[in-house]
Amino acid sequence: MPTRTCPTPTTRMSTITRIEDAHRPQDSAPTMTPSTAATTVFTAVTRRQVLLAALATSALPSRAQPLPSTASDAALQAVLDAPHRSAANRARDAWRHPLQTLQFFGLRPEMTVVELTPGGGWYTEILAPYLRSQGRFYAAHFAADSPSAGARRARANFEARMAKAPELYDRMQLGTLPQGGRFGADLAPPGGADLVLTFRNVHNWLQDGSLDGTLQACLALLKPGGVLGVVDHRAAPGTPVATTMKTGYVSEALMEERATAAGFKAAGRSDINANPSDTREHPNGVWSLPPTLAGKELDRERFVAIGESERFTHRYQRPVR
Repeated sequence: MPTRTCPTPTTRMSTITRIEDAHRPQDSAPTMTPSTAATTVFTAVTRRQVLLAALATSALPSRAQPLPSTASDAALQAVLDAPHRSAANRARDAWRHPLQTLQFFGLRPEMTVVELTPGGGWYTEILAPYLRSQGRFYAAHFAADSPSAGARRARANFEARMAKAPELYDRMQLGTLPQGGRFGADLAPPGGADLVLTFRNVHNWLQDGSLDGTLQACLALLKPGGVLGVVDHRAAPGTPVATTMKTGYVSEALMEERATAAGFKAAGRSDINANPSDTREHPNGVWSLPPTLAGKELDRERFVAIGESERFTHRYQRPVR
């Protein structure tokens, strides 16, 4: 696989600052409604902030948090800073690094993008507004008629949340996860997708036996040259599959092996989402850590101090030929 890339290290002070900003009281933010905020911030940034960002990055070759360097990066940062995102979700940026992660995957505003298993919509609230004007965005969720009550409830909750903010999500198309190695008619982007993304789902697909079929469906959905971006909890090298089933941590070798078998070409890996403080040895596996904190009050302070999990970030490409 190509050489691993790493982001500029984030200082403790910059992390604290971002978390404090995320918890700033509502009345300290500019007065604007969610319906106008995304559009106002999104468009204003492309004139003023891009020029400032270019000057700043040229004057400072190394920064704890690099400023956006292109119009699309600045627009993405504007969505990350927009008031439709809750303080709790913005606080998690310090662990999930959405700007750097999406930059690594090559996201651009004119793309056709599919997000698999969006859960409650943490990344959806970033991707949908960002792609709304120029691109196409699809979310592949559980089937509405799934035999699992939990799956049906998760999709219904997701739909209800999206319906509350049509100014952000009205152009998003909701489809269903693939069955038997292929997507259904409700998720068929014209000409194929430029980018398929999944965040912390591979361990679930491995557990329910759908990993290989899902990867094959993603390959078929992508345009030639299209990219599959994967983030998941990283196991130590050589971790047996049986251990992954219990802990939720997936080895990079297993991920690359399965993606390659499905027909993908490895195109890059990054340590953007690494967390060396995570020993990966917890009583409830990865779910011991935030945001789940499965042990509740048991060792809570220790797990909160560790933060969110140690994760790999991989980029795969559908071969052009």
